[in-house]
Amino acid sequence: MSDLILYQRDYCHLCDQALAVLAEASAPDFDSVWVDDSALLAQRYGTRVPVLRDDRDGRELDWPFDATRVRAFIGALR
Repeated sequence: MSDLILYQRDYCHLCDQALAVLAEASAPDFDSVWVDDSALLAQRYGTRVPVLRDDRDGRELDWPFDATRVRAFIGALR
């Protein structure tokens, strides 16, 4: 299990873009969680997805983000 979680939805073009940005940023392994699988997550993240979360300290990076912002966010993990 990774410390990074990408909250996303099925058929979400912004989520597809976020995945491309994470690849561009050479992000380490992360878990994908689909918010529609949980009423609680849908309520919390439904209008915010995609959201990248550091599960260790609770920091979240809301969309829109680019590779530079992702690298800075990930840099704080090290």
